[in-house]
Amino acid sequence: MIGGGGRSRRRGRAPAALPSSAAADQTEHSLSCWYWDCKIYAFNHMIFNLGWKHARYTRAWSSIGVYFSLVALVGISLLLLWDSVGAFHVRGGYVSAWLPNLLSSSFSVSLMDTPIIIASTILSIAFHEFGHAIAAASEGVQMEYVAIFIAVIFPGALVALNYDLLENLPLFSMLRIYCAGIWHNVMLCAACVLMALLLPVVLYPLYTSGDGLTVMGVPQTSPLSGYLSVHDVILSVDGLNIRKTDDWMKMLDEGSVPKTSSREFLGDSQSYGATSYGKGYCVPNSWLDASKNLWQLNDKLSCPDELIVFGKFTCNGSTTFSENDRGSGKKEAEDKYCLIAKDVVKLKKCGNGWQGTKYDESSCTCLEDEYCLVPVLAPGFSWIEISYTRPYSLECLKQDANLSSPHATNNNHGPSPCGGTFVYAGDLSSAARSVKLCPYRPRWALFLFIADVPYILENCLSCLLHVSAALAAVNCLPVFFLDGDAILETTLRYVAWFTPRQKRVIIKVCRLLWTSLSIIMFSRFLCSMTLYYG
Repeated sequence: MIGGGGRSRRRGRAPAALPSSAAADQTEHSLSCWYWDCKIYAFNHMIFNLGWKHARYTRAWSSIGVYFSLVALVGISLLLLWDSVGAFHVRGGYVSAWLPNLLSSSFSVSLMDTPIIIASTILSIAFHEFGHAIAAASEGVQMEYVAIFIAVIFPGALVALNYDLLENLPLFSMLRIYCAGIWHNVMLCAACVLMALLLPVVLYPLYTSGDGLTVMGVPQTSPLSGYLSVHDVILSVDGLNIRKTDDWMKMLDEGSVPKTSSREFLGDSQSYGATSYGKGYCVPNSWLDASKNLWQLNDKLSCPDELIVFGKFTCNGSTTFSENDRGSGKKEAEDKYCLIAKDVVKLKKCGNGWQGTKYDESSCTCLEDEYCLVPVLAPGFSWIEISYTRPYSLECLKQDANLSSPHATNNNHGPSPCGGTFVYAGDLSSAARSVKLCPYRPRWALFLFIADVPYILENCLSCLLHVSAALAAVNCLPVFFLDGDAILETTLRYVAWFTPRQKRVIIKVCRLLWTSLSIIMFSRFLCSMTLYYG
């Protein structure tokens, strides 16, 4: 429509007459069982006058978009083809997996952020259509109307142009019009990136960043709701400072444990391993002597409430308990210990499971009167330390009024009114995505009422970037009714060594092939999104 979804190509009939000035401000509606649209005439003269007045600059601008769109059409089409035939892999994944990821990134927000998605989609489509309209105006092609439609359940928009005038243009002028929508979406993405880079400068007078992530929302269903509250600041994960939301996601993804059974079969014997990947602590012998005995219930060993099972870690990489020992609860209890997690996390770390720790003999050694113990967790569960502070709590403000200063640091992660360190044992992937985080926080508690502004701005820019990029990428494909179809058809008219019949065959084959591949890709995308949110 020349537009968000394709072109207005009305073969075999004359173009509609241009609306009169009296009807220019009117709208028309049409409705059927599967299609609804609204035709708007109010912008015809305004856009045409703007494009025609600055035709010289608009043509030069659109010419750059032609070259970019042609390269993008070839590249994205080949990536989708390679992905479908499974002939090209990078690091174990398909090359074009970035396209479904790009689409899913546009919608990986909570239900409360739905207005941001809707607004980003409307703005991206409007910018796309404006590109077509302004490019056509610079070529002297009158716009007939702008239409907003819903086909089945899919929304879209199009710019209807005078088809006779369009077909009489030089081929490169036609390409300028067809490629303008993609080019304007790309420029909108560039504007979003630039604004995101300038955001720290714009927010600097009222907000500080670089010293943790501010919690903007914790649903009651979040596994971290019992530990974190709104406006808390997460300082570090497993002792490593975090400054960006990507750092948070990366650290928790790296710390995730595959959801597989913890039972490992070694020869004819069965062993049980700790699923903590060697995250250990140097525990004094005196603690082990005072450790509570394990309870044996239903042939399973467990600790009393608020205590965690720990086992001895050896430098060969895991903690094991043989099947032969399971016959004697007393024997197995000698190798496992019930300890208080909030006390254990204050001790020196050992083992090879900590991020940033090299695997060597020294990483799992402790003093002579200490043992390296690791938590024994259920299959699929991970162990992670999260340090936080509460700079805006009344107790913390009384203790240190300068804590929210941009030059202040908090190296004490022990118990205090301002925060501390807690241990989370569970599914890290779901926990990481269950909280809303922002790298900015108000410099003064007085501005807590606008604490959400940076989060909203970041989400809007990120969502607009992904939606606009996805719209540009999809329109690059030579699919029925999309801009890529018109670009391919017009480009083939430059090729002299194909007969008209051969060109028609090539166009039909490309349309059918990439339309089919696109349907398969979007079906997989919708299926994965349904499973993810279901």
